[in-house]
Amino acid sequence: MKSNKSTYLILISLLFIASCGSSTQEKDNTSKEPPKSMLKSEPATLEEAERDWKDNKGIGPVSGVELAAEIDQKMAEEGKAVYEAKCTACHKAEKQFIGPAPKGIMARRTPEWIMNMILNPEGMVAEDPIAKQLLIKFNGSPMANQNLTEQEARTVVEYFRTLN
Repeated sequence: MKSNKSTYLILISLLFIASCGSSTQEKDNTSKEPPKSMLKSEPATLEEAERDWKDNKGIGPVSGVELAAEIDQKMAEEGKAVYEAKCTACHKAEKQFIGPAPKGIMARRTPEWIMNMILNPEGMVAEDPIAKQLLIKFNGSPMANQNLTEQEARTVVEYFRTLN
């Protein structure tokens, strides 16, 4: 009699376990996420990521920047001071160092992208295709968040306009 009860308990346990497994599988089959084949793939290279750079404003608080035709020299001087105080440990104005050189950056990135990279480097590296590829190019050295204000970041962009 004891063996019959043990057998029934084992069978009931196995049925319970089997039914749990199928409900988990049902949940997986009803997932709202599209199949991987339908997801947009990440660019494999920096060149691929940069193809549409003119439309890329980056990830962060800045969605629009108006640049005057003429460089605001006072603002550029302020930006140079911010850059020298906060950025030169990793960036050299005219040559690649730990990070990329800002010389000529205005011809490769939108001002919004630059400001968002300064203000939100963590978010940019997590979500922006160009920032992801730059992280790879620069050996996984992420840009430090210097906690600049939007105004300080804007002055740095103005300084970068002088580095053609």
